[in-house]
Amino acid sequence: MTTTASRAKDGLSFGPFCLAAGERLLTREGAPVELGSRALEILIVLTSAPNEVVSKKDLMSRVWPDVVVEEGSLRFQMTGLRKALGDGRYIATLPGRGYCFVAPVLRSSGPHDEAPFIAVGFPHANLPNRLSRMVGRDDDVLKLSAQLNASRFVTIVGAGGVGKTTVAIAVGHHLIDAFYGAVLFVDLGMIGDPGLVTTAVASMLGLTVQTEDATPNLIAYLRNKRILLILDNCEHLLDAVAPLAASMVDAASQVHILATSREALRVEGEHIYRLDALAYPPDEPGLTAAIVQTFPATQLFVERAVAGGARLDVSDAEALLIASICRKLDGVALSIELAARRVESYGLHQTAALLDQRLTLLWLGSRIAPPRQQTLQATLDWSFGLLTDLERVVLRRLAVFVGHFTLDAALEVVTSATLDRSTVLGAVDSLVAKSMVATRPVGAMIRYRLLDTTRAYVLEIRIDDTEAADLAVRHAAYFRRWLEQTGMEWPRLATGEERAPHFAAVNNVRAALQWCFSDRGNADIGIGLVTAAAPVFLAMSLLPECHHWSERAILAFDKAALGGLDEMHLQATLGVSFMFMRGGRQRARVALERSLAIAEERGDPLDRVRLLGPLNMFHLRTGNFVTALEFARRCSATAAGLEDSVAIALAHSILGISLHLRGDLAAARVELEAALDRGPRSQRTTTIYLGFEGKILARAILARNLWLQGHPDQAVTHARQAVDEAAAMDHSLTLAIALIWAISVFLWTGDLESAEAYIDMLIALAESHSMTPYLLVGRGYKSEVAIRRGDAKGGVESLQACLQKLHAAPYELLTTPLNLSLVRGLSTIGQVDEATALIDESLGLVEKNGDQLYLPELLRMKGSLLQSRRNRDEAAAYLMEALELSRSQHARAWELRTAIDMTTLMAGRGEINSARELLQPVAAHFVEGLNTADVKAAEHLLATLR
Repeated sequence: MTTTASRAKDGLSFGPFCLAAGERLLTREGAPVELGSRALEILIVLTSAPNEVVSKKDLMSRVWPDVVVEEGSLRFQMTGLRKALGDGRYIATLPGRGYCFVAPVLRSSGPHDEAPFIAVGFPHANLPNRLSRMVGRDDDVLKLSAQLNASRFVTIVGAGGVGKTTVAIAVGHHLIDAFYGAVLFVDLGMIGDPGLVTTAVASMLGLTVQTEDATPNLIAYLRNKRILLILDNCEHLLDAVAPLAASMVDAASQVHILATSREALRVEGEHIYRLDALAYPPDEPGLTAAIVQTFPATQLFVERAVAGGARLDVSDAEALLIASICRKLDGVALSIELAARRVESYGLHQTAALLDQRLTLLWLGSRIAPPRQQTLQATLDWSFGLLTDLERVVLRRLAVFVGHFTLDAALEVVTSATLDRSTVLGAVDSLVAKSMVATRPVGAMIRYRLLDTTRAYVLEIRIDDTEAADLAVRHAAYFRRWLEQTGMEWPRLATGEERAPHFAAVNNVRAALQWCFSDRGNADIGIGLVTAAAPVFLAMSLLPECHHWSERAILAFDKAALGGLDEMHLQATLGVSFMFMRGGRQRARVALERSLAIAEERGDPLDRVRLLGPLNMFHLRTGNFVTALEFARRCSATAAGLEDSVAIALAHSILGISLHLRGDLAAARVELEAALDRGPRSQRTTTIYLGFEGKILARAILARNLWLQGHPDQAVTHARQAVDEAAAMDHSLTLAIALIWAISVFLWTGDLESAEAYIDMLIALAESHSMTPYLLVGRGYKSEVAIRRGDAKGGVESLQACLQKLHAAPYELLTTPLNLSLVRGLSTIGQVDEATALIDESLGLVEKNGDQLYLPELLRMKGSLLQSRRNRDEAAAYLMEALELSRSQHARAWELRTAIDMTTLMAGRGEINSARELLQPVAAHFVEGLNTADVKAAEHLLATLR
């Protein structure tokens, strides 16, 4: 007979315990735990199906397969097992149903241990704290956990206020170890625009959003991730959430989704879990206090009433009154909590009387609504009616906030000529005490929030148009100040916990922008708000929003505002976002040049530096290296008169890369090393206006520069460091840029394994962040590796396709090196004429565009092609020209490659001594990187010449 032990997987762990079923051994922190054979068998059965209820009958039949035993034997063994575990939290008893192992179980082998799906140190985890005690929902959490493990996509459906969010958070905490901490909580209640649903999920994962539809990129990112996504409050965004959730579940096999909504999403793969109200006592005679307090609804009422300061000695008479209240409220948790909070002020009998009177009247007026919505509406109306006039005014004003807000925000926005700060502060305290405003600690600060149902209710209350406009103006003004004060922090927010409060504030910014540019809004205020918000959108890599609002604000300018500093800033963010979204389109250039013109007329030197940097990048991306160098020199000259460390670092970075591509390696190295000089510490980074971190670009280019100058080991060290620093920033655009330049170093050194690993990282990153040019470059690099590994035909075809698409973008920054790879592939498959034509074309483009760094290598390749055709004299002429040019550039790497080819040619002509005398001093310069491809090739050739 096959035993349970043989069926269970070996090597699983929970808490401090490890269970090796095959060895029938349980250890705690490495020490064996004494456990009887039957108790061990029970543990193996339960842990083989965690979060699933195992009936007593099934458990007895599997533990005692050949013996008929009484249920008392099972209880006896279970007692011993729990005692051995030392903690009752591992195994739950479900009366009338059986037992369930409720702790997360991690397996050390088997299908759950596939490396690609392990998310260690998930930086975006942002699961809110669970309630210290949750009444009546333990069984729901267990069932949901089991269902989510089995089906991957579950929607908790229930009425407003029933506790869907509370249960979802509890499930997240229950499963957090099973997902290695990779749990992302997305509160969609703060989103009003369906078009921002995907953006909300993507941006909380730190993804760059460069297109209007970020779904394909989000799915590409999630495809190999094991993550639990909790999508909370979906009901008002069903048309957007439903297809997104279905796409994620279908395309990403290890993504699990737990949604909460008042109605189902109604898509394939969704499993519905209907969350009912809390059970409450029936209306029948004979109820006692002991019986009444066994029901979750009455337990919640008593707990919340006592927590609110009420003194309850629940006698049989009071228990009947509590049972009556819970029945009237249909067991809806929110309604019960609101009512229970009134007991301290009004007493139990008066609370019941008021509740009965108010709810009865409202039922008569709201019969068309579902019963539970009637009850919740009635409870809210009753609770609102119990507020003072002052509290009602403050609550209505607080409804302007979307999601969480700080006390400082409340005081700034709610305070007016008729309400001073101390009055507002007292009203907020009172509203918190009356459970009309919820609180949540975030770090060292308390955040406030109106529950969604409360906010929706309060917003239905009409207020004077003038008051509404004043409130909206104060709301927009506050968040403009907040953006100006915190905008520089965005690039340094690395974790989900750090980002969560900022995302809540950004949703308020979005709401304020929507009002500013609405029919009833104030476009002038909107322009100022966009001016503050656009750099933050840029730093967050929310490029479509940056582009949309910048363009919207520019269109709202009146003639008097044109040519001012606001237009300067907005044209800059418009140009940068458009450049990264759409490539080298002229619209981006026009916007950037317009911004620079204003900066030169009305701005200060720092404004000009901020514009000259993006214009340099624009011309680099479009392949106009001569013009790019002009902008870099202007930027450097302007920054030299500043004491701004970030501006100075930016100027050094862009001048360094421009000089590098022009082939002036010595001057480039000076600039690049200066960019990396830390100098005075600044709270800002270049991401706030350039879109990426300039210092990391400088390090990656320095790596290439060092290789070219004959320092391969140093080059590799800097290349890896650039990638590591970019990854630590958790900024996708910066990481992509670091990878692009680092990969070239590994291709040059011949370390194809490292190159391929970084190429795969770049392709995955570019796919998930909608960075099309970088995706094409990654595929181009992949093609070069294929050519080098022997698949020249396939590599050539894919590389030609990539180059064609890059030309169409246009993105010409890496056209020449990719052309060199294509020449190598064409010659390998015998298409020498095509390779020669491409070399000649590339030489012409280099002369025209100015990326003369590659000129020695182009000349060497031309010589090699001629040598393959046995045209040795002409080949020698090209190789000698390449040698002279590489020496003038101080590019020892190009010199070594050319010297190898020239030596081979001379040796073929019998000029052995001259060949050795040419190569030996060149190779002697290389005192590091002795295992790199070119150095090894030179040593091998010299050995044959000896």
